[in-house]
Amino acid sequence: MSYQTQKVYAGSLPIGGGEPVCVQSMLNVRAEDVAGNVAQAKALEAAGCQLIRVAVPDKRAVRLIDALKNAVDVPIVADIHFDYRLALESAAAGVDKIRINPGNIGGIDRVKAVARVCKTKGIPIRIGVNSGSLEKEILQKYGHPTPEALRDSALYHASLLERFDFDDIVLSMKSSDVAVMVKAYELTAQACRYPLHLGVTEAGTERMGIIKSSAGIGSLLLHGIGDTIRISLTADPVKEVQAGLDLLKALNLRKGIQFVSCPTCGRTKIDLIGLAQQVENRLAGCRKNIKVAIMGCAVNGPGEAREADIGVAGGDGVGLLFKKGEIYRKVPENQLVDALVSEVEKM
Repeated sequence: MSYQTQKVYAGSLPIGGGEPVCVQSMLNVRAEDVAGNVAQAKALEAAGCQLIRVAVPDKRAVRLIDALKNAVDVPIVADIHFDYRLALESAAAGVDKIRINPGNIGGIDRVKAVARVCKTKGIPIRIGVNSGSLEKEILQKYGHPTPEALRDSALYHASLLERFDFDDIVLSMKSSDVAVMVKAYELTAQACRYPLHLGVTEAGTERMGIIKSSAGIGSLLLHGIGDTIRISLTADPVKEVQAGLDLLKALNLRKGIQFVSCPTCGRTKIDLIGLAQQVENRLAGCRKNIKVAIMGCAVNGPGEAREADIGVAGGDGVGLLFKKGEIYRKVPENQLVDALVSEVEKM
């Protein structure tokens, strides 16, 4: 089942409305370090990031917006908490999207001011709800941060903007509990047509963060839920982008090279682990929409990986190059990587 959402634009980037799922990340350099933020933004852009969020904790940090927009062609999101004036100043500085929760910026006049300027400038607002930000009334109703509580909080914040005829809204209902996060998004997808930003908050370091994020985000995407994703990691943000792109490719939601490799066994007579890593590193920048297989032996090589566009099956110090399951060349082990990469480049 696919949940059709409405479309909003962060700069020129469409989010929702059946558009391809986009990958985003957030800068983690201190706000006062403009050069550091710019350098990291350029690294994220080079990695394929499509939306870059930056923390705007004070008025001085607003200057980051202009610096970033002059440095990269990726839309910029201002991440703001509590102070509505920072949202107004970020909008004036030309930000492409704002992340703010209308319910925690003060009186309704402040919500109106933010909604009015964002509507005038065509700036969408992402409402970011998580388990630690729920309103007292909602917590009292449900007792703890349940999926229903996260949904209700998100819809409540959206209703504050809707009062002023503002609906260029993106919602997120993040939790560090994968099951809670998944259910919260499912409930919200059934309740509204706003685009959904998927993520598992506080997911952890690179290894566990990717596992939890893939489990939660992946299951939702497979059921047609989600318009933009962030894999949050306690790591270099470039790792978030790489993981996000890989997840989309694994789900056939993004074109690009896919690798297939076997886990090895007692039949393996070649350094397949090292070989697979070398091939993946050498082809990291490949944008071709192909499947490359690195298999341990002829038993499960060309046969099991016959759907691969090209691959190698290990032997005793040699490898068999094959295309679509058909063997066409034998190559010494020390030449395998170069031979495989060369063939890929010809494709």
